[in-house]
Amino acid sequence: MFQIIKSTLFCFSPESAHNIIIRFLIILRYLPFSKYIIRFIYSYNNTKLEREIMGMKFKNPIGLAAGFDKNCQVYNELSDFGFGFIEVGSLTPNEQLGNPKPRLFRLIKDKAIINRMGINNKGVKYAINNLKNRDKRTIVGANIIKSTITPMDKAPYDYEKTFSQLYDFVDYFVVNVSCPNVKDITSLQNISSLSEIIDRLLVLRKYYDDYRPILLKISPDLPREELDDIIELILASGIDGIVASNTTISRDNLKSDKNIVDSIGNGGLSGLPLYNRSLDLVKYIAKKTQGQLPIIAVGGIMTPSQVKEMLNSGASLVQIYTGFIYNGPSLIKKSLKYIVKNS
Repeated sequence: MFQIIKSTLFCFSPESAHNIIIRFLIILRYLPFSKYIIRFIYSYNNTKLEREIMGMKFKNPIGLAAGFDKNCQVYNELSDFGFGFIEVGSLTPNEQLGNPKPRLFRLIKDKAIINRMGINNKGVKYAINNLKNRDKRTIVGANIIKSTITPMDKAPYDYEKTFSQLYDFVDYFVVNVSCPNVKDITSLQNISSLSEIIDRLLVLRKYYDDYRPILLKISPDLPREELDDIIELILASGIDGIVASNTTISRDNLKSDKNIVDSIGNGGLSGLPLYNRSLDLVKYIAKKTQGQLPIIAVGGIMTPSQVKEMLNSGASLVQIYTGFIYNGPSLIKKSLKYIVKNS
């Protein structure tokens, strides 16, 4: 059934297909018993899958990465497919349209996607309005980023604004300073810029009664010496964890026709070609921190064995996105069963 649905959706442009899926999930919300049917087909529960990390209890270690539910429209419906947690966003203080279309491309031979969406979203107030209808059983994280129009020296204020408005509505935060689709955003990974953003958020958090973990999402393209500096900063500052990793600007070792890839141009690549790079990054961080730092592994995870390999390599949790697109929702249940069987 999924292959038929996938073939149909792949007849549309990637962005149109994505919008169709979002609308379909919204319609499902109003169909009697639909959530119970989806849970019956796709969910899998086992106490061996439960994780207590950063003060949160996850029913299983597989989450949906940011970018799918940008505006917090269908996170409850997505959780019915068996995810242990959902990350929404990236979110900016105000609505932004993103880059001109086309801005999302499939590389089917590589099981990959190139996107240069430009963090299109409807802004934090729209997201909060949707988060008021939250099913509290679903762990929801918010991925936050500066607005494209905000000058770089004012970036910390954007993170503060979004963070403070969302604080009472989500369970954790991911500070995104590594998206390759926003001009100059990766420059915020330098220690001086990053320190200011982190310090402001940590100070702001002290004024709230409830504790919300803060994680940093890094680029897979970081040189090791810069990564070492960031790890040092994280361990010293009190940041709760790291998300490894964002999309890559690399186009190495692709099976797709080079002329097609070149014609697409810039943008962040996700999917299978990113897997080994993300795996190496997780292993490096786990070794560097001696397992002290919670790691959410994301990037190219397409199979149950890859999910398990990431967990065995030091990841506390994993996230999928492109694997969900290419292999369907059954990937979560298959992966959860694989973890239990091989634990």
